[in-house]
Amino acid sequence: MKYNIRGENIEVTKAIQEYVEKKIGKLERYFDTPPTSDVHVNLSVYNDEQRIEVTIPMTNLLLRAEVQHIDLYAAIDLAVDKLERQIRKYKTKVNRKFRQEGSPKHIFAEMEKEADNETGESDEIDIVRKKQFDLKPMDSEEAVLQMDMLGHAFYVFTNAISGDTNVVYRRKDGRYGLIEPNS
Repeated sequence: MKYNIRGENIEVTKAIQEYVEKKIGKLERYFDTPPTSDVHVNLSVYNDEQRIEVTIPMTNLLLRAEVQHIDLYAAIDLAVDKLERQIRKYKTKVNRKFRQEGSPKHIFAEMEKEADNETGESDEIDIVRKKQFDLKPMDSEEAVLQMDMLGHAFYVFTNAISGDTNVVYRRKDGRYGLIEPNS
């Protein structure tokens, strides 16, 4: 894995870089062959709170963890724990799918039983509510206003200019984000 480590309001020292690479490098044990993807790590400090964002884009999977903590090294450890849980959950799901199809291929090196014993999380997705609504054509500013009026964290709408389905959302820093499909 190739590491891209950036710091916002913090200098990424050699010790921090080595710690991040050592901890995230331990994730390679979950794969039969080490992934060749880039690892994007963003470290930041705001109001005495350390934040780490780790993104590992892979072929069939996007691993992402974001953690805030008072101690940077603890935040790194917690982020790696989150990534491990994501890998285990995905591994369990993929292995179950391959077993059902009769394929002997296993993507991850660890045994499924070990992952099930270590995590008490259910890998079943339970959709408890279904909602349907009409998408109204509007621009992103109007969608943000609608979202704020409803008190929601996101809002789905049809972009009046492109005709595509877009999503606006409120970020943790209080600003807004826009998700739109590739053309």
